[in-house]
Amino acid sequence: MDLEKGSKIVLDKCLGLKKDENVLIVTDETKLNIGQALYKEAQKMGGEAVLALMKSGEVSGQEPPKCISQAMKAADVVICATKASITHTNAKIDAVKNGARIATMPGITENMFSEGPIKANYSEVEKLTIKITDLLTKAKTAKIIKDGHVLTMSLNNRNGVPSTGVYRKRSTSGNLPSGEAYIAPVEETAEGEMIVDGSMVGVGKVSEPLYLKIKDGKLKEIKGKDADKLNILLYNEKNSSLCELGIGTNPEAKVTGVILEDEKIYGTVHIAFGTNTSFGGTVKADCHIDGVILNPDLYLDNVHVIDRGKFLV
Repeated sequence: MDLEKGSKIVLDKCLGLKKDENVLIVTDETKLNIGQALYKEAQKMGGEAVLALMKSGEVSGQEPPKCISQAMKAADVVICATKASITHTNAKIDAVKNGARIATMPGITENMFSEGPIKANYSEVEKLTIKITDLLTKAKTAKIIKDGHVLTMSLNNRNGVPSTGVYRKRSTSGNLPSGEAYIAPVEETAEGEMIVDGSMVGVGKVSEPLYLKIKDGKLKEIKGKDADKLNILLYNEKNSSLCELGIGTNPEAKVTGVILEDEKIYGTVHIAFGTNTSFGGTVKADCHIDGVILNPDLYLDNVHVIDRGKFLV
């Protein structure tokens, strides 16, 4: 795989690395090849690069070691190429507050890093993502419909967040590859049923749809072939809290079983359970577990935004 190509896109086009900036590459043993490629390219571009290798996290949303958290706060640019996500951690929140530009790449694969969504036209992705983010911010309610299942939630007084793939300004952050607009629904307001038929953290690409029943903002029941892999969601009420509504905006993304790419698929919707303190919510849980819904209908304040996977705006 041409890891140099992906490294150049990430550091130059997406993060705008400047000479002499402090660059921290956080990785684990499963993603070390990608971490090393980023480190070498950052050096070539004149950055003061540091490669930090840590043990792979056990679950998405788990905090990294304290020494890495402190190093993230001291860097100008942070890139996290890891197996488990640290996107929604206090470590990332604190580093962004301190001015860092951060790209998180949980579950990144070498193929994804050199082809596919990493090569999207990020100017176009950015335009659509910002448009959808504005709609989320203005909306008071959201409704997802999929195969007769309906899930509603309040978005009142919550702000949408753009993950455009372009993080060139101080204190900006998001996933790479990217292309999504997301929001923290008001806690305890989500009601209804939904199926996840794309992929889900902890499962990968689902072999058959997962059925979810949600009441008072909490996951009450999950059924399906792979439901036993998601027991962490029922451990406590924080883990079971519906914490995110997201909309994919990257036309180059495909279903791979890796949530980093799958939740960016153009015209998809994803919901997540667990932590949302990093983007405007109040829940700090043991995890952050996303599930992707393919070809959904989405209404924001009764405006039909997505029709079976096709944008109407």
